[in-house]
Order: sequence, then C-alpha cells, then structure tokens
Amino acid sequence: MTKTLIVLIGPTGVGKTELSLRIAERFSAPVVSSDSRQIYKDLPIGTAAATQEQKDRVAHHFVGILDLHEYFSAARFEEEVIGFLDDYYKESDVALMTGGSMMYVDAVCKGIDEMPSISAEIREKVMRLRDEVGLDGLLEILKDLDPEYYEIVDRKNHKRVMHGIEICMETGQTFTSFRKNHIKERPFQIIKVGLTRDREELYSRINQRVDEMMADGLLDEARRVYPHRDLNSLNTVGYKELFNYLDGTWTLEFAIEKIKQNSRIYSRKQMTWFKRDPEITWFNPEQQDEIMSFIESRIENGSEQK
Repeated sequence: MTKTLIVLIGPTGVGKTELSLRIAERFSAPVVSSDSRQIYKDLPIGTAAATQEQKDRVAHHFVGILDLHEYFSAARFEEEVIGFLDDYYKESDVALMTGGSMMYVDAVCKGIDEMPSISAEIREKVMRLRDEVGLDGLLEILKDLDPEYYEIVDRKNHKRVMHGIEICMETGQTFTSFRKNHIKERPFQIIKVGLTRDREELYSRINQRVDEMMADGLLDEARRVYPHRDLNSLNTVGYKELFNYLDGTWTLEFAIEKIKQNSRIYSRKQMTWFKRDPEITWFNPEQQDEIMSFIESRIENGSEQK
C-alpha cells in the first residue's frame, strides 16, 4: 500500500474531532495534531485538546507535550512531524493529521520556505516602529507592504506582524512571495479533506462550544495560567479575553462575548487560507460515508499508481 497521510482540516468548531476519530479507527491510524496550541500542557479546555477517552480510542501525537515557556514554530513542527512519519511508515501505511493551524498544516504538506536573514538594523527599526506606533500602526504598515499577508496574519500576534514587516523591508519583496517559492516533495501521498458548514450554522456551533468550555472550567484554567499571561503560548483566543476579565478591565459577560466574536473571526481567516488550496476536497461533516468512500478510493488509486 502507498504510504498515505490523510489531512483533515477546517475552521474551528466545524466538527473535526469526532470525524478524525472515526477515520483513524477505520484506517488504524494515529492522530497527529496540527494545532499550535494543543501542543502545550495546561490548556486542554481552551484548546479543545483530545480527552483521555479519545486518546484511549486512538493514539494522539503532538498534544500536551510542551511547557508553556517553550518556544515552538511551524518550522520545528515540520521537522518533528516528518521525523515521526519517517519512523511510523516503516511499519504502517496510513496516518491522519488534523487541526486548524494553517501554517502547521502547510509546513508538513508543502514545507516551510527558507526566509531571508534579518539584519540587526532592520530588526531594530521595526522594534522602534512598534514602540512608536503600536500594533495598530504596524498592521497599517503591513497592509501597505503586503496586503495578502495582512488578510491572513493573526493581527494580535506582534511577532508575526513584525516578522512580515521585517521580511518586506529587508528584501523589498512581500513576505507572501517567499511562502510560495518551493513545495517540498514528500515520500508519501497526501489526501486533503476539508470540512465546511453554512456560516450561520458554524457560528452557532462556535458560540455553543464557548459556552461549553466555560461550563467545563475554562475560567479556572485561565486563572491557573494567568501569571504567565505574557507568554506567546497564551497569546490565543479564549485566554486573552479572560485575562482582561481577571485584570478587571472587562466584565465576564463581555469577555465571553469577545471569545465568541474572536473565534468567529478566526474561523473566517482559516477558511480564507484553506480555500486557496486546490488540493482540498470539501465536504459537510455530515457526509461521513461519502468522506470515507473518497479516502478509500484515493488510497486505492494511489496504490495502483505506485
């Protein structure tokens, strides 16, 4: 059988988890999480990480393995997942990767492009700009330099915004242009399945999931990690809003509504990113039988073409 990586992707709240378990069980495959926050310990509720019951059903990898202080990147994720798959494929044929972190998915499927080195002069210049104009000002600069990257970047992540600007200033080219130059060949076939729902339905599911997270103890989880609030690992929807509540800046009701709103905004960014990939075949999550048949057909065809 052709070595195969099934990639199940889609926006937050669309319904990837249960389907991923069914697919993994059907093909005796482990689940590789491509979620940039599930990889950290201490955040199981806010990141909707796999529960112990789900882990008992299917082996999960890259979930809850790092301390909050540890730095992790898409480039490191590429290196470690490819290393894991190299070993795994020596004994087995099919693996499943699922998650909504767009750059992590692309890192494994396409590879991380080598970015130009940033000179100390440019780095200092961008840091001065940050101090002078703040994040809002940096976003306006990025929008002017690279409007395409501006549309998909996490606009509350200083580091990503600044790095985009650094690349543009250092090279005179857009950050986006360096992300499209080279797709690495992988020694396994990749089957990409995308999940999508009607926007109104998706938003309702997102709102409900936030309510369920709060009922499950998200506030207590945020309170436990509050002393580390400035870490990049906690620069994510759910925790940032509750930190404002714990600061006394927002009411709890307002913080919860902002979590819902920011989750909906993030889901739109995810779909904007994923919709640009012609290799993704899209389904409604309710089409489970069709999805299974599609994957089986692709695996069979891959084996015939080998």
